[in-house]
Amino acid sequence: MLHKRAGEASVVKENSDNINSSSASSSPPIKRRRIEISESTAKKSPNTSSDSNSGNVEPRLNMAFGNSNRQEIDEDLHSRQLAVYGRETMRRIFVSNVLVSGMQGLGAEIAKNLILAGVKSVTLHDEGVVELWDLSSNFVFSEDDVGKNRAVASVQKLQELNNAVVVSTLTTSLIKENLSDFQAVVFTDISFEKAIEFDDYCHSHQPPIAFIKADVRGLFGSVFCDFGPEFTVLDVDGKEPHTGIVASITNENPAFVSCVDDERLEFQDGDLVNFSEVEGMTELNDGKPRKVKTARPYAFILDEDTTGYGTYVKGGIVTQVKQPKALHFKPLREALRDPGEFLLSDFSKFDRPPLLHLAFQALDRFLSETGRFPVAGSEEDAQKLISITADINDELGDARLEDINPKLLRHFTFGAKAVLNPMAAMFGGIVGQEVVKACSGKFHPLHQFFYFDSLESLPTGPLDSNDFKPRNSRYDAQISVFGAKLQQKFEDAKVFIVGSGALGCEFLKNMALMGVSCGSQGKLTVTDDDVIEKSNLSRQFLFRDWNIGQAKSMVAASAAAAINPRLNVEALQNRVGYETENVFNDTFWENLTVVVNALDNVNARLYVDSRCLYFQKPLLESGTLGAKCNTQVVIPHLTENYGASRDPPEKQAPMCTVHSFPHNIDHCLTWARSEFEGLLEKTPAEVNAYLSNPEEYTNSMRSAGDAQARDTLERILECLEMDKCETFQDCIVWARLSFEDYFVNRVKQLLYTFPKDAATSTGAPFWSAPKRFPQPLQFSSSDPSHLNFVMAAAVLRAETYGIPVPDWVKRPKELAEAVDKVIVPDFQPKKDAKIVTDEKATTLSTASVDDAAVIDEFITKLEQCRQSLPPDFRMKPIQFEKDDDTNYHMDMIAGLANMRARNYSIPEVDKLKAKFIAGRIIPAIATSTAMATGLVCLELYKVMDGEHKVEDYRNTFANLALPLFAMAEPVPPKVMNHREMAWTVWDRWVMKGNPTLREVLEWLEEKGLSAYSISCGSCLLFNSLFPRHKERLDRKVVDLAREVAKVEIPPYRRHVDIVVACDDEDGNDVDIPLVSIYFR
Repeated sequence: MLHKRAGEASVVKENSDNINSSSASSSPPIKRRRIEISESTAKKSPNTSSDSNSGNVEPRLNMAFGNSNRQEIDEDLHSRQLAVYGRETMRRIFVSNVLVSGMQGLGAEIAKNLILAGVKSVTLHDEGVVELWDLSSNFVFSEDDVGKNRAVASVQKLQELNNAVVVSTLTTSLIKENLSDFQAVVFTDISFEKAIEFDDYCHSHQPPIAFIKADVRGLFGSVFCDFGPEFTVLDVDGKEPHTGIVASITNENPAFVSCVDDERLEFQDGDLVNFSEVEGMTELNDGKPRKVKTARPYAFILDEDTTGYGTYVKGGIVTQVKQPKALHFKPLREALRDPGEFLLSDFSKFDRPPLLHLAFQALDRFLSETGRFPVAGSEEDAQKLISITADINDELGDARLEDINPKLLRHFTFGAKAVLNPMAAMFGGIVGQEVVKACSGKFHPLHQFFYFDSLESLPTGPLDSNDFKPRNSRYDAQISVFGAKLQQKFEDAKVFIVGSGALGCEFLKNMALMGVSCGSQGKLTVTDDDVIEKSNLSRQFLFRDWNIGQAKSMVAASAAAAINPRLNVEALQNRVGYETENVFNDTFWENLTVVVNALDNVNARLYVDSRCLYFQKPLLESGTLGAKCNTQVVIPHLTENYGASRDPPEKQAPMCTVHSFPHNIDHCLTWARSEFEGLLEKTPAEVNAYLSNPEEYTNSMRSAGDAQARDTLERILECLEMDKCETFQDCIVWARLSFEDYFVNRVKQLLYTFPKDAATSTGAPFWSAPKRFPQPLQFSSSDPSHLNFVMAAAVLRAETYGIPVPDWVKRPKELAEAVDKVIVPDFQPKKDAKIVTDEKATTLSTASVDDAAVIDEFITKLEQCRQSLPPDFRMKPIQFEKDDDTNYHMDMIAGLANMRARNYSIPEVDKLKAKFIAGRIIPAIATSTAMATGLVCLELYKVMDGEHKVEDYRNTFANLALPLFAMAEPVPPKVMNHREMAWTVWDRWVMKGNPTLREVLEWLEEKGLSAYSISCGSCLLFNSLFPRHKERLDRKVVDLAREVAKVEIPPYRRHVDIVVACDDEDGNDVDIPLVSIYFR
């Protein structure tokens, strides 16, 4: 989950994923690159031999792609990715063939992300052989692969990631004609001379082939993209079109449009919008896009003369129209001379990209002249590269840089041969996303150069050149940048990774490659209480389909140990929280070097943060949401902690809106999920609670005596008497009558209570925006959506009663015959019906003076029902499970939501979209996950060094869709002062010697503080206002904690913590740190 101040830049608005032909044709004709959906238009996968002595390619799997089955999307597998891309983008991805050339760490990361995304084929090209050096960054290589061709050594493990993708190899020199087989080609280890030759071919090819050159050199990286002379971006940002509910429109030139203040408008100046459902000024309902001017939070000026239009009466929806965008790319040959604007990642390094643009060209010239990479620590090589850079700079004439920063170039030289895993992970995410953009037209491409460095990750102290020398180990590449001393710290580290899902898998892989906890003193602990599901496989890359149902942490730890057998890893299946402090005890936390969060919820993050705060441990935090990711580094005494700032809570729709006055599909789905859980989980559970202990249950209901207790008993009585099902036909009857209740009778009752001409207490029309006037439905067994609702409801009702479901329920004709037999009583409106309209109401239950009498009546009836039931009768509560398409859960929820939407003339959604919203599915893709973990591991270098200043660390927010990278220094902790003392949230005051309460007060008085209240947990141990508390002054604090606060102190704990409220000499409150009282 993405969290913590994820601010975004403004972006150009474009057409959505499901752009239709009419809207496309209304835009100017744009020459589009190859992003067709149909299989017949996709280029064929290369079909040649895999002999390493030939320059040809052979698919690893003999798969037929000429039929439409390849385009069927496995929604169980790709649900989180579908939530980001949509079906049409996924289909374009599925027919794309990609070449990845250069299978060192970066190439492997890019290939992994593309295979997980589900492209049609990935061809791996490399002419070189695996060296021990490569094991620092490539997760598919083992020591047994040394000497084998890199592509051949990679193919089997990469193929395991997704058997629907053809993964093949090419092991001899590429010629430019080879590239015509692909929609996109990526080069990670190629000279500029060869890159220019290949890019010229791709740029001029018809249609153009997307060309990407990416390099990772030590702590420096670069990406260049060329998607052809003219490339169409179908959807710049991936967001749903923004909408607003119209409140008024003036007859002016230009017109002024105001919207209801239900939600802020997200329109920007220059956006195009269209109108629908406008009454009075119907000329605006023609579907024509119109331009927004002077956008405000709840209003805008419409660039249109409406003086001759009809007078606005009421209603109207205004919706953003997203437009395609044409981009023009320069070929590499031109872009090297005239790069244009560089994409910045860190504004404190605004002058860095032009210099790195020269540095990478200088390194290419160095390689060309010497035939080798510079040697780490070689001052001679550094001077040579600095000299080459100066020469290239001089060739620029007036555009030359004033300062080429020899110190930076020296570091660049020393690490030039090394491909570091964190850099490979980060750039693998960036480049993988650019390939997806090239193949689909989804999201805005990088245009055209991106340079990045993390020079501040280097150790702060001086390093001897001998420290860089290779040790003939798998970590030599990393040692060549950071030295052997830091490598030893990595190997001896004690690390705690909390979570082994998508982020956790990436972290485990990264740390295994970096050598974290791989020494005799090191230990990596990973915990996760979850098991592997099919939907995990599209991004949690350490898992395979045969692992479904197994514990995530166990499988992930085993897979990480296979990457690096020296990894000392322990996998646990415990949730981290208060209830497991006996597992993750004081000794455990005290021994840790660093904690890495890989969690998906804020509450768990806050708990881990509190533990790190208490035990003074560094915490590396990250999260993703679709194409967005963010990272935060928490360092004791240097930065604020994670919990120091919170995102504002998400706005919730009022209960009355959700239940009676919905005006968007989200409201309908929220209501549907609530009804599902009430009908099929909560009520059956209440039935079982009553049947298990009738006397205790009814006594508690009598004690409550409120409307909620009354309603609960009524629902139980319905399940056991009025609506009790004994046959499947009973379930059909219940489902059909439920349809009538929800979508006919309730609407009729609402219109009876509030007719169309109803007014509010102020005289305003009751049915005014944002309320939508509903219409009851007319059930028809010939309407598939009506019949599907009844089928899903009947099947699930039968499940709660343990009634077998007959096969004929899936045959529409027989089901319709059964449904049509149901006798539906006529609706009779209730004159005294109470419908909640107060937006601040928190319950729909309305209290009545006779609630107690009604409760007694229900209890009497329930007792009579119970006597007639078998002693072991129980219902089966159904817990909502969104990821099983055979269980009818989403059929029921989608049916409830769409029928309700039909009542209120709200656009309906398909089952997949309903699953995203009702199932609260977090959009997720492998690329943003990989990037986040790479960035975190760059911070880990600094944490392990232990000597960096706060200005050396970086928090990052990134959005790969735009693309946007925003890096900034962490915020330091707030400092409190008193006398000569200063402290932050990181400080904890310690008092040893098992003191009494009086001794604590005297100890504080010596600091000029007068304590007036002392508490432990939620209990008050002392308050100066209570005379009897003075009797406690000579008692030991630990004894008071045990007796008064009822604190259970485990044997391993040597202290108790107290919270003290103090005044200073002037009577001002002073917020002091937590005080730890050590008693043994």
